[in-house]
Amino acid sequence: MDKKSEMLDFLKAMSDADRLRIIGLLTQRRASRADIVEKLNLPLRDVVDHLAFLEFVGVLSQNEDLYELNDKKLATLARDNFKKERPVYVPAPDLDDKSKKVLKAYLNADGSIRQIPNQPAKLQAILNYLIQAFAPDTNYTEKEVNQILRRFHEDTAGLRRDLVDAKMMDRESDGSRYWRVQ
Repeated sequence: MDKKSEMLDFLKAMSDADRLRIIGLLTQRRASRADIVEKLNLPLRDVVDHLAFLEFVGVLSQNEDLYELNDKKLATLARDNFKKERPVYVPAPDLDDKSKKVLKAYLNADGSIRQIPNQPAKLQAILNYLIQAFAPDTNYTEKEVNQILRRFHEDTAGLRRDLVDAKMMDRESDGSRYWRVQ
C-alpha cells in the first residue's frame, strides 16, 4: 500500500465516531465482537464492518475471537502521517528581518495570504510583498488587478484599496486604470 493510501485509510478509520469508540474500548482490554456490541450498544453488522476495516488498516488484530489494539501500529501510523512539518513560506533573503517575520506569520506556503494583518507596520510588509506582482510602467484594468490579487487573497477590493491608500498604486478617479507607483 502506498503512503497516500495508507494515510487516507488511517484518516478514514479515525474519522468515524463508532470506530473511535471501539478503539477506546480496546485500549482498556481485549474484547470479542459480542462484548463490543453489548458495551457500545451497536448493531452486530456495524461492529463487524468497523472491526474488519480497523483490522485492514492495521490498528487492531484478532486472536482467538478476541480483538486487541495494535498500539505500536497505531502509534506508527499516527506518527508517520502527522509528523511532517507543515510547509511554510520562505521569504526572499534580501528582505529585512521584520518583513521576513511578518511574511512567515501571515503567508501560506504557496505565498497566498493566510490573514490580512490589522497592524499598519505588518500590513505594510504584506503590501510591499503584493506590489511585486505588478510590473512598473504597466496599466491594469480593475479586473486585471483583481485577478492578480485573487492569487493572494479573496478580499481583492480591500487589498486594492490598501495599495492605493499606501500610495503604492494609483488609479484613475473612475477606476478604469490602475498602475504601480515607482
